Amino acid sequence: MGLKRLVVTADDFGAAKEVNNAVALAHRHGVLTAASLMVAAPAAAEAVALAKTLPDLGVGLHIVLVDGVPMLPPDQVPDLVDAHGRFRDDMVRAGFAFAFNPAARRQLRAEIAAQFEAFAATGLTLDHVNAHKHFHLHPVVAGLILDIGRAHGLRSVRAPVEPVAVLRACGDARAGGNVATPWAKLLRARLRRAGMTVPDAVFGLRWSGHVTAPRLAALIEHLPDGLNEIYLHPATSAAFEGHGPGYGHAAELAALTDADVRSALVAHGIRTGRFADFAGGNGHA
Repeated sequence: MGLKRLVVTADDFGAAKEVNNAVALAHRHGVLTAASLMVAAPAAAEAVALAKTLPDLGVGLHIVLVDGVPMLPPDQVPDLVDAHGRFRDDMVRAGFAFAFNPAARRQLRAEIAAQFEAFAATGLTLDHVNAHKHFHLHPVVAGLILDIGRAHGLRSVRAPVEPVAVLRACGDARAGGNVATPWAKLLRARLRRAGMTVPDAVFGLRWSGHVTAPRLAALIEHLPDGLNEIYLHPATSAAFEGHGPGYGHAAELAALTDADVRSALVAHGIRTGRFADFAGGNGHA
């Protein structure tokens, strides 16, 4: 039997106090091993202070380029934001601008650098990097993250490749191919060529916002060999600004602290940890 390794990550750390509280609860009393920080989010400072009381939590950078606010003043990134100073929500339009608008690319580089610099200023060790709504699937964004991240100790990046066969084994008979999978596989190969530690498989896309305790236990039971990541969006309630529409935030927190989930990890001999605990390889067992 191959070695099964698992990072359990909470995205959107810093989005709200409800998210921050859930991260602390899930790490102290559950199976959460990592969290991805939104450095410009409303509760980011609280998240950083909390993270410093959780030395075994792997904190990474959650690059935000959509559905949020920039780290830089809006007048420094005019091609990235709307009239209200928020990132534009049209990812297709933004993606074209990143690819074909030199001014937008310059602003994009500056904004990604500012987010890395803001993370560095926290004094936390950079465990990993990913992007909100997986915008790092865009080749330009991925290239800038690699280029800028090296100076900040970047070693691990998520490539969201979610094996359909595992979802079906978990009882999701309707699970099918994700249109982003080919891009995710290209990203995974590119990151590995660059020497990054990258998960072999990532779970949380198909069931985004709805990784319940039974689903989390099933994923653990059917976890493939190699390095895996399961990401969730826990919060103590859904009543916070910026919550995922229809997301079961509290149910995901319950899943992370569920006794059966913890027992499943032990029963299947799965080693859990931060990305830093598995760094140094390309993600393969």
